Amino acid sequence: MSGSVFDSQRPKRYPVAPAPSSTTCFLLRMNRPLLSVSLPSFGLAVTLGSCLSPSSSQAARVLVEAESFAQTGGWILDTQFIEIMGSPYLMAHGLGRPVKDAETKVSFPAPGKYRVFARTKDWVAPWKAPGSPGRFQLVLNGQPQPHTYGTTGAEWFWEAGGEIEIPAAGEHTLALRDLTGFNGRCDALFFTSSGDAPPESRHDRKVMLGLPDIPESKSYDLVVCGGGYSGLGAAISAARQGLRVALIQNRPVLGGNGSSEVQVWAQGGTRRGLYPELGGIVDEFADKAPNSPGLPSDFGDDKKEALVRAEKNIDLFLNTHVIGAEAQSPDGQRNISAVLGMDTRTGAETRFAGKFFVDCTGHGTVGALAGARFEMLEKGHMGMSNMWTWTTRENARPWPEAPWVLPLSLGDFPNTPKAKGPELYYKGEWFWEGGFNKHPIKELELVRDWNLRAVFGAFNAKKTGMEKEKFAQAEITWVAAIGGPRESRLLTGDVVLTRDDIVKQKAFPDGCVPTTWDIDIHYPKEQYAKNFPDNPFISKAEFGSGVDRKNGYPVPYRCLYSANVGNLFMAGRCISVTHEALGTVRVMKTCGMMGEVVGKAAFLCVTQNTSPRGVYEKHLEDLKELMRQPASARRENLQAPLVVPPGQPQPPKVAAAPPANLEGIVVDDSQAELTGKWNHGNSLEPHIGSQYLYAGPTANATARFAFTVPKAGLYEVRIAWVPHENRSTKASCVLETAAGPRLFSLNQREKTSRPDGFHSLGTFEFDPAKPAALILATKGSDGNVHADGIQVVAAK
Repeated sequence: MSGSVFDSQRPKRYPVAPAPSSTTCFLLRMNRPLLSVSLPSFGLAVTLGSCLSPSSSQAARVLVEAESFAQTGGWILDTQFIEIMGSPYLMAHGLGRPVKDAETKVSFPAPGKYRVFARTKDWVAPWKAPGSPGRFQLVLNGQPQPHTYGTTGAEWFWEAGGEIEIPAAGEHTLALRDLTGFNGRCDALFFTSSGDAPPESRHDRKVMLGLPDIPESKSYDLVVCGGGYSGLGAAISAARQGLRVALIQNRPVLGGNGSSEVQVWAQGGTRRGLYPELGGIVDEFADKAPNSPGLPSDFGDDKKEALVRAEKNIDLFLNTHVIGAEAQSPDGQRNISAVLGMDTRTGAETRFAGKFFVDCTGHGTVGALAGARFEMLEKGHMGMSNMWTWTTRENARPWPEAPWVLPLSLGDFPNTPKAKGPELYYKGEWFWEGGFNKHPIKELELVRDWNLRAVFGAFNAKKTGMEKEKFAQAEITWVAAIGGPRESRLLTGDVVLTRDDIVKQKAFPDGCVPTTWDIDIHYPKEQYAKNFPDNPFISKAEFGSGVDRKNGYPVPYRCLYSANVGNLFMAGRCISVTHEALGTVRVMKTCGMMGEVVGKAAFLCVTQNTSPRGVYEKHLEDLKELMRQPASARRENLQAPLVVPPGQPQPPKVAAAPPANLEGIVVDDSQAELTGKWNHGNSLEPHIGSQYLYAGPTANATARFAFTVPKAGLYEVRIAWVPHENRSTKASCVLETAAGPRLFSLNQREKTSRPDGFHSLGTFEFDPAKPAALILATKGSDGNVHADGIQVVAAK
């Protein structure tokens, strides 16, 4: 195991439970700790049901799970906190406007009076905030019932709602009516004609709903848990190697933090380093969103799902949450035999048996359930973001009174910058982040709700503060109800990668996935933490040096499997790294490439009858060869050769053109003499080498591309840039020729007809005895100046 455990702050260590001698099922249970971690949970049933009380033939009980409503209306299904409160639930996320009713049919076995309960909470009560924004009512057969729910209780509980009259046995229409548009929530409803208490266990709920004790069972070569970038990479990679794959995702869309629900744009360089074919699969589904946050369509949810469904070897299970794991230790080596998945809408359970498993949940959920060792900072970790947008429009809808929001003024948070799309809007970006000192699992719902109070507090400050006239036409348009977490459990592998390993460029024999993101750790930003020092909600990023942004630092394969669960891989932000090293590997394209490697390693595990560790010990060269293969290559079956079939998409070409492959004299930005502050980028394509540079008007920066021609004569000079709306229309350029300097003003928003991205400046005379150079400068520009490379070619 490499390096110290953590460089600065040691996390709490979570040792594995003693290995059982026979199969053990690790499940979420109400009022009972997990066997490997201590996380209490509530029952998880989710379908409509009814039954007679066992004590009396006259007493009737009806349980309705809110998430099973036939029409959810404007309510959304929240599955983020099942490990905390035990169930999915419906939430009225209306941004201050009451949402459309959720409605369903309920069958009552007998007429009469029923006591009614709703499992809910007043979500701002933990902070004793006034106003109870999560208020809602029940509506029976079109008639609102008098009780208002969501006005009490800082924790989830069964709130009594009085009595309700059922006029006749049979089917009746039941609705949830949101009263505020501010995140009212309902987990379940319970009706009883006697004094029975609501069900308090998973078992009781399952009995009432008629769910079978023994779930349906399915069997696969590889079970991938989590449908973000890492899960997508793992599932597609393994399927193309001929494995039968289950891809389990607890949301209705794929992409995780890179989906339309969270809207974090994909970062990290692909197709470079030791294995330049890695990242080819990621490039097939990665978004090219121009803004984060932006438009839902920018994040390509449909594209991701279509790509997965096109793979014949993948069975996709959306809206399925992993709630348990069966672990076996017959010879002292723990292995997973199956995970238990629950349909978050119906409550139906499925047992997913597998030869191998991949934890791509982000939280390391499968590893924790199966008894894998992990480490986790309970305080001082990176937080969770809930981004948001607003715009200005005529007849903006009124902003309601919101006494429960954080009491903010305009100086308590940063300005929301403008973004351009179909319409101009303003965006609350990644730095709207909270929860740094809250438990990253147990208190995650509180973190999300605090973030909502902060976001709505910021908008409330605009609408009601000293400058309210300025924001009279402002309207909030989107707030992420699904948070984007950055750090929780880090599962322990055979190597725990540290920051020192990365900075010192420690070479591992199994280095594979190129991480190109700087060591980017988030902390509360002091400027905005003064009024809320115990729970800040605005972050800053501190970037460490040492990462090779061009070629990437190759992360060891041994970080991608569990040290003590023999058949468990992991990919994504839960891999075996320290807190500091997580700062570079956690971005989504890098996580997706981890999945690609895991999918290939799983093929070797199945065909060579070995373990993830065995791949490193006995088949590392085979894995390296697979990592060199094109992304679109596939096998007809496990025994078939790996080929690129006719008619299939060929692997995308590397966007970065290696300078050595271009004619003439090429000077890349990595060879330029720089002054001032330049930023690195690689998202605009095509570019020369693995990156380009850009700097704004205030950077006072220059980039000097020096060159010497082999003999005197005429040469064409070309300069590379990719147009973008934020580039300068008058970038200053000086070309030093044999006849003296030539001055240019470059419009870097203009396109070129050349496929390589070069723009020709013309033909000029050069002499090897006289120094030659092209100099770009930011002074006087009206946007970012783009510096990528130059090409000097002898005139023909």
